[in-house]
Amino acid sequence: MSISRSSGVLLHPTSLPGPYGIGELGTSAFAFVDWLAQAGQRYWQVMPLGPTGYGDSPYQSFSAFAGNPYLISLDALKDLGLLEAADFDAVPTFNLDRVDFGLQYIWRNQMLDRAFAHFERGVAPQLKDELAAFSAEEAGWLDDYALYTAIKATQGGLPWNAWPAPLRDREPAVLDEARSRLERDLRRVAFVQFLFFRQWRELREYAHSKGVLVVGDIPIFVAMDSSDAWAHPEQFLFDEQRQPVAVAGVPPDYFSETGQLWGNPLYRWDVMAKDGYRWWTERFQGSLKLFDVIRIDHFRGFAAHWEIPFPAETAVHGRWVPAPGHEMFSAVLKALGEVDIIAEDLGVVTPDVEKLRDDFHFPGMAVLQFAFGGGDFSVNAFLPSNLRENQVVYTGTHDNDTSRGWWVNAEELERHTYRVYTSSNPTEQTFAWELTQLAFRSRAKLSVVPLQDLLNLPSSDRMNLPGTTGPQNWTWRYRDGQLTPALAEKLRQLTDETGRLAQP
Repeated sequence: MSISRSSGVLLHPTSLPGPYGIGELGTSAFAFVDWLAQAGQRYWQVMPLGPTGYGDSPYQSFSAFAGNPYLISLDALKDLGLLEAADFDAVPTFNLDRVDFGLQYIWRNQMLDRAFAHFERGVAPQLKDELAAFSAEEAGWLDDYALYTAIKATQGGLPWNAWPAPLRDREPAVLDEARSRLERDLRRVAFVQFLFFRQWRELREYAHSKGVLVVGDIPIFVAMDSSDAWAHPEQFLFDEQRQPVAVAGVPPDYFSETGQLWGNPLYRWDVMAKDGYRWWTERFQGSLKLFDVIRIDHFRGFAAHWEIPFPAETAVHGRWVPAPGHEMFSAVLKALGEVDIIAEDLGVVTPDVEKLRDDFHFPGMAVLQFAFGGGDFSVNAFLPSNLRENQVVYTGTHDNDTSRGWWVNAEELERHTYRVYTSSNPTEQTFAWELTQLAFRSRAKLSVVPLQDLLNLPSSDRMNLPGTTGPQNWTWRYRDGQLTPALAEKLRQLTDETGRLAQP
């Protein structure tokens, strides 16, 4: 892997500030890249960028390939003439600190409808050839996604496996009729996807010009209600009615006593093997159009995954089922060449997971919030002194409490272990920065810190609480003015002192 000693910041684009209720790929995103460069950071880590559904989790997307329309910069569309000043006459009063996804669903889709209507009337004709080229290049996933999205709207938003059987089962004549009847809707979906990818490409190219690369996620599983599962049912563990036989999750762990019942469909690996794991190759290829480095969420599932019989109320009664990770990664890397991959190897890590990771030289992950749960400094693999060089160290992740919140809520034994290990006695105001220093000073080749920790924010500003669907999950945003030059300089000094400074 080509990552050298460096550092970065974790921030999902929805958390960017801006006037329209959610972070966008516009002015604030470019300003964030500028701030990263000023702070000497090499990487901007984001979560999956796909369109989200119920629960608003970026890890439960309607497509493994599509982009999230909520992220499209409306001001950039105005600059192209695709939106007019009058289109902004009734902008709602948005919460500056939290995303209201329900309001985004209604209002932003109305704005994108207007942009498409303007385009259909001949506005921005210079985009027509670009759109045609994009639609042709991405047809392998875009055609199915557009049809899935258009049909879903006619079915009241129901998941595809609750549609009438002819649509659910993709009967050719019925799909042909739907394509004809919904032809404008298909064009609208393609147009919106084109806008997302066009804006993301411009932002990523700008980041590259500033020496900043993007780390992005591939969740191991796709959502049950996704165009991927609908378009390729033969590759998933479904019965004849397209209902799951078993679903994915994780057993009881640090985050939940009953495990996490994700509900994602599981793969028929034997079917995928017959065409050399083509779908996975295409998925990685699609992700490389978005990201410079790919973090594989729940990497251990490529060694063995937790299979939960369907239906179930919790993830307790499952079993580990082997998966052909070696064969799949070999096929993908043979087809695509070198790919920079980070293995999210947290949770139940067994020797087969470690072997899979190490055989392909993928760096694993360490989370410092997990490092102080015991008093034996020789045992805990996440203690800074026990980290490996080929590893990515985080103070916390999107699933963790903020570091300030962690310190406030930690067991006294954990706080005591930290004090003994570091010979320090931090306060609520100093702990997050101390933990950041420990991460940066470790031997791990890459150190990543969530923006909340750099801003020393409390538990109320965490991104997600695993195993819940509360209104706080995935909604956090920072405000204009919080990323100061002084904070950039402070981070740059630490980055320089620890040999991680990005080179121009």
